[in-house]
Amino acid sequence: MSREGVDTVQTRSVLSLADLSPAYFGLVMATGIVSLAASMMGFPAFALALFYLNIVQYGALALLYGLRAWRYPQRFFGDMVAHLTAPGYFTTVAGTGILASQFLVLAENVAAGTALWLLAVLLWLCLTYTIFTALTVRRDKPTLDKGISGSWLLAVVATQSIAVSSALLAGRIGQPYRLELNLLALSMWLWGGMLYIWMMSLIFYRYVFFRFSASDLAPPYWINMGAMAISTLAGSLLILNASHAPFLTSLLPFLKGFTVFYWATGTWWIPMLLILGVWRYGVERFPFRYDPLYWGAVFPLGMYAASTWQMDRAMEFGFFAPLLQVLLWIAAAAWALTFFGMLRGLMRAVQRRIG
Repeated sequence: MSREGVDTVQTRSVLSLADLSPAYFGLVMATGIVSLAASMMGFPAFALALFYLNIVQYGALALLYGLRAWRYPQRFFGDMVAHLTAPGYFTTVAGTGILASQFLVLAENVAAGTALWLLAVLLWLCLTYTIFTALTVRRDKPTLDKGISGSWLLAVVATQSIAVSSALLAGRIGQPYRLELNLLALSMWLWGGMLYIWMMSLIFYRYVFFRFSASDLAPPYWINMGAMAISTLAGSLLILNASHAPFLTSLLPFLKGFTVFYWATGTWWIPMLLILGVWRYGVERFPFRYDPLYWGAVFPLGMYAASTWQMDRAMEFGFFAPLLQVLLWIAAAAWALTFFGMLRGLMRAVQRRIG
């Protein structure tokens, strides 16, 4: 396809409600976790600015998704039962859970945090059983190399976002629901880990035993690392919650071991993904232009910074401090570049449409 043809397709996809990416709530995920990481590391003004921006972004995307479902129901629900696009809808769960966490941590607003947490749980239930049931029973299925990508791990991220928001909520309320919320957080943390093992086995198999082109290495492959980073964050919060949940105290060695296991796995992925990125853009000369899926690469960077900070605190390591702000500013720079790319793409698309 010519450069003009590519630009025309991009213009249509940016401005067309019918073509709105199911994974666009990755914008909320990325903004939210960079905001939370900034708050953790002592930059409250930056954290609050991103928090208020995220409220606007969440509302705008919720409206756009609702309009798309109303005006283009066949496209909206068709994407929900297709192997390559369906996992993108899990960004709505993760985005809602992370915004709930922002309300709890940054605004100390338990009422709003609880409402968003309930919405996240409802979305998780509906999407998990709708998507996986539909993909299981459909007759026409793609082969493994055509039907799976790193975006499938968004199901893990969505699950762990429930674990994180449940653990944060449990730390801010009393009985009768504190123990139940901690049990839910633990259960979702464990299920998310099992789901990662299942899916990562298939993704790694696809990596190694099928032909892999530059176009196959879409930004959501960074979720390979991001899913482990949010699992680390959830595990760290469970460790910190052990002081008011006796059953977590009895599990502390297990919680600590698996939290470090998740962090180590996520850390292993970083050099691998960087090398593959150099191959994609440097060797294969894949064009570098804004795509909504790039938020799926920004989110893991912010999550890795936040989860490393929280693990350092929960495990009482104390030696990650010099690295943490470097990780934060890398994530913030990636967010700023992608946000600028999104605004620039929207402006160019509007200009082309008018012209």
